[in-house]
Amino acid sequence: MKHHVLEQLQSVAEVDQDYPHQAMSRNGRLERWAQLLEQKPERRLATLYETEYQSARERTAIRSAGSPISVAFEDSVFRAGGLKDDTYGEAMRFFELSDRQLHKITCYCQFGATVSAAMAAHYIRKAVGRPERGVFAWLRNIVTAYLIESGNRQSRSLLER
Repeated sequence: MKHHVLEQLQSVAEVDQDYPHQAMSRNGRLERWAQLLEQKPERRLATLYETEYQSARERTAIRSAGSPISVAFEDSVFRAGGLKDDTYGEAMRFFELSDRQLHKITCYCQFGATVSAAMAAHYIRKAVGRPERGVFAWLRNIVTAYLIESGNRQSRSLLER
């Protein structure tokens, strides 16, 4: 690999120093996630088992290798943009999805043990431009954010011991 100083690169190419740190909109993040899944539409992805039967705190920590969420986490642009891990709660936060919306994309009860990448992309696109509205959705999102944050604080304090 040949290294060049920034001034040399700018003489032969357009250099965007803000990339990939430009903030993507909610719809932009969802659209990119759907596009990532559509790169291999027949790929079978793991679902998350019975998310609706978990407590809110447990649900935020659920993850599964090879899930639609882990496909998003494999993307360097999403990680640079703030996606911290491939858990259910982090996907809710990063993609600004309600519990109900993410449940429809990833839960076992919707598809069985696996879902095709194309089907997951279809449900992600249904969420584009449709954030849940209303007082109950607002309260649910606040409580979930609180539980995620309090769970993160507890995890950090355990690691510091």
